[in-house]
Amino acid sequence: MEPTPPSAAELARYLESREELSKPWMLQMLRLAKLKETRGSMSQEDYMCSIRQAHSDLMRLGEFWKGREAEVFSGVYLSNDVIEPLPGSSEDR
Repeated sequence: MEPTPPSAAELARYLESREELSKPWMLQMLRLAKLKETRGSMSQEDYMCSIRQAHSDLMRLGEFWKGREAEVFSGVYLSNDVIEPLPGSSEDR
């Protein structure tokens, strides 16, 4: 018997508990879970339009994970070798 995937609400609580709701790839997972739950109440056209929009948004993330593989795929945070100045500070370009 296959395990059932978590509901969008369960996934949101899990991501919130891990403080991962600010990560765009996690928000995409939550978006797709919610879309899957509401599929039955949507027309086929609306559903496909929503899937295309989600795919387009995901593709715009690009290769955000390059150089961050450990953090993205295994949850291990590694600090940057280069410390960027705070936006708006005197060191900011």
